[in-house]
Amino acid sequence: MKQGEPEERVEAIFRNGTLTVVGILLAFSLGFVSHWAGNPVPWQLYDGFALAPILLGIGLQVRSLALLLGHDCLRRPVFDRANRIFLRGLLLTSAGVALAVTFDYLEVAKVGRLLN
Repeated sequence: MKQGEPEERVEAIFRNGTLTVVGILLAFSLGFVSHWAGNPVPWQLYDGFALAPILLGIGLQVRSLALLLGHDCLRRPVFDRANRIFLRGLLLTSAGVALAVTFDYLEVAKVGRLLN
């Protein structure tokens, strides 16, 4: 953007759709953690390798939501920054969920082999 040019803005309707997506995916992320915490499979020390990216990713998703809720997010640079933060958070959370599912699968498979 050049000096004196008006700053590019995001339409409020477009921002609202993005805000909805961020809110829904954040709710799914929090729901997974809640469900995983109540999982009957006993937690092991290595589960921390899954929990860390999930919690960090959720933190980034919350930060993105906070940015999108502000009036300032209608400015294009702020909106784009919130989107980048959200995508990083979503990727971290997804990686952590994949690890958590893998660890639980391996633990259940190990118990299944012991029972047979």
